Formats: sequence, C-alpha cells, structure tokens
Amino acid sequence: MSTDSKNTVSGSKPIPAHVAIIMDGNGRWAKQRGLDRSAGHVEGVNTVRRITEAASQMGIRFLTLYTFSTENWNRPKAEVYALMSLVVMAIERETPDLIKNNVRLRMIGETDRIPAEALARLNQCIEDTSHCTGLTLILALSYSSRWEITEAARKIARRVADGTLAPEDISADTISANLATAEFPDPDLLIRTGGDMRVSNFLLWQIAYSELYVTPTYWPDFGAGQFIEAIDAFCGRERRFGLTSEQINQAL
Repeated sequence: MSTDSKNTVSGSKPIPAHVAIIMDGNGRWAKQRGLDRSAGHVEGVNTVRRITEAASQMGIRFLTLYTFSTENWNRPKAEVYALMSLVVMAIERETPDLIKNNVRLRMIGETDRIPAEALARLNQCIEDTSHCTGLTLILALSYSSRWEITEAARKIARRVADGTLAPEDISADTISANLATAEFPDPDLLIRTGGDMRVSNFLLWQIAYSELYVTPTYWPDFGAGQFIEAIDAFCGRERRFGLTSEQINQAL
C-alpha cells in the first residue's frame, strides 16, 4: 500500500501520491443534451487533459484512468470502434504536450485484444514519453481487475509447478508483484464521477486501503476545481490502515 504522500495542497496537508479515477457519465452527459454518446466521449477527452494538467501541477506522482474495461468490448461495435479510435487519436494528439509537461505515459490491461494498429500507435506514444520523469499517466485500457488477478494466479501457479516457488511462500507481496501494476504504488485515492456507488471491477486488489470519493458530476463536467476538492477531501481524512487513531498519533 502507498503511504508516501509528501506533497501538499495547502498548508502542511499531504496529497496522495497516486490517484485513480473511474471516469463515468460520458453517455449520460450526452443524452441529457440530446447528443450521440460519442459526443460525451469526445468531451470526456478534454476533461482528461484538464485533470492530467492539474495532477501534474499539484505534484501527484501517478494518475490511473479507467479508460476502457474488458466489459466495454460487449457494447455496440460502432461505439467500441469509435471509442477506441478516439482514445488513440487523443493520445497521439496530446503526446507533445505530455512531453512538454514531463508526463510519462503507461498502459495496463489485456492489450492483446486491442487492434494491432491501434496498439502499435499507443506503444509509440508510450515510447516517446518514456524519458519523462514527472507525473506517470497510466491508462487502464481493455482492463478488468478480475482478469488481472486471474493472470497473476496463473503466473504464480506456473512458478509453483516448475518448483521455483513453494506454496507456503506465497504472500500478499507475491500477488502484488505479479499484477499489471507491480511497478506502481497502490492508489491513495479513488475518485468516481457520475454518482454510481460501485468500483466496477477496477483495481480491486490495489484499492484495499484507498480512500473513496464519489461525485454525481459527470466526467465531461468534472473540472480542475472539483479535482482539487477531491484532493482536499482526502487530505482531511485520517488513514488508519487497521490501526486506532491513538496508534496513528503515537507514530507521528
């Protein structure tokens, strides 16, 4: 779990090192305005730019965005194609600004389901930003937590089968080390826009001790000011990790 949140929003309040976001409400935003769902996705891309810039300026180290779930492949083919094309075009368009702002791009998910051309273009953007040392922007693309945990179990099972790992040596750290997020700290804060009170198969292992923040605001309307409000709400909470308040205070 990540507890290294040294930067501040205001005063001496620590900010989260890693923020994860379920970007929900694009379709409902468009429907309210009598628009096609794709219009909501287009506007949602603009929100990604705003929030990435805000996170970078605040000194947040990792920002993970739930971009496309494995369940999303079951949506109408036209919407899936449009959304995947939009993601690729948006990332290519934003790559120069990512580099300018020292933002490194990474991707997690069942990437072998992504069309080959789209995947190649995304990997090129990842390579182009690989030298950046500021915010790491992680796209959860063709991702689900159950897929990720299943893959981790298979990796561990293969090690047990070939004799390089004893079952009694399997620990929580073993599982974490075999997840798609192994090189990143667990999220300190999970934000969900759109008002639904669920985590939708997103980072189930990693958010065991994350603070949760749900807003009814649809993702296209979620601005930098609201993002800062979410960070401020995080800063006002006491994170105990199973301990008591007295134990936490004694450790300070």
